[in-house]
Amino acid sequence: MRTITVELGERSYPIHIGKDILTARELYGSFIDPASKVMIVTNTTVKKLYLANLREALSGFDVSSCVIPDGESFKNLDTLNDIITELLKNRFDRHCCLVALGGGVVGDITGFAAACYQRGVDFVQVPTTLLAQVDSSVGGKTAVNHELGKNMIGAFHQPRGVIADVGVLKSLPAREFSAGMAEVIKYGLIRDAEFFAWLEDNMDAVMAGDAQALETVIERSCRNKAEVVAADEKESGVRATLNLGHTFGHAIETALHYTHWLHGEAVGLGLIMAADLSARLGYLGENDVERIRALVERAGLKAQLPNRLRGANLREFMAVDKKARAGRLTLILLQAVGRAEISSDFDDKLLQQTLDTFAGRKGAA
Repeated sequence: MRTITVELGERSYPIHIGKDILTARELYGSFIDPASKVMIVTNTTVKKLYLANLREALSGFDVSSCVIPDGESFKNLDTLNDIITELLKNRFDRHCCLVALGGGVVGDITGFAAACYQRGVDFVQVPTTLLAQVDSSVGGKTAVNHELGKNMIGAFHQPRGVIADVGVLKSLPAREFSAGMAEVIKYGLIRDAEFFAWLEDNMDAVMAGDAQALETVIERSCRNKAEVVAADEKESGVRATLNLGHTFGHAIETALHYTHWLHGEAVGLGLIMAADLSARLGYLGENDVERIRALVERAGLKAQLPNRLRGANLREFMAVDKKARAGRLTLILLQAVGRAEISSDFDDKLLQQTLDTFAGRKGAA
């Protein structure tokens, strides 16, 4: 087992990475007070696969479970209310602990429920998708979506710990695995050029599910994110670079009403769109844009918008973004592979050219 620590003083916590550790009873004992009541939150898909195993690992605790529907479209206030209702019905007090068993949606909404319930209770992340293991389970961002914007209702609330079992990825559909790779590629682009080059050399092994390659992917990604979160927990500066491709991606998700495309699929295309705009602004060379496009496609992700969004006004959806200030859109752009910057000083006409190109509009540059 490999362990990385997110250094946040008294709120520091470990990320444990290994095979068959989801049922490691001793790990949960280090996170959860023996007297605490525990609520496992999972979804209808993961319930069938791992809920019984996790309940067995937590058999020494007073354990309940709450099962929510599977899918991004259910990451909303209605589902949040269902979780809070279960906590109240089962008389959970402020010393309880929630355990998020699932992917990014389960982790985000469980963390937000923990942040809200009785003004904040403990929670533990047990991510079961690649995307959640390398990104969303780490860093304390919790939220639900609004029909007008993604993750617009939320709070920063750090978990007590993260248990990332590489073994559960064998049950992950290929499409979900590819979606997680978008976040992996992102780390190489924003701050780790050596990792990006490693991915170029080892993508075939990663996509084939090679255990050693996967542990490297998860450890390297988590280490990058842990360092950024430790430096800027509340996203007042460098942490914003973790959103590379996300403003484009969130616009795609919102335009599709959180259906049809997975979050990671939208982010994967967002990475290419951010690279395209960076090249138009003279920051990035065309060769690097092609390297990025090629790696995203090798990960099984799309490089074009779906037909239903061809010609869509994505700029309108991008305007509803948490990084916008005084009506001015802020984007994460690339100065080079491995070096990102936060910028609101860019030519809107060039942004529109990028949007037009990917939307298939006539006259696009």
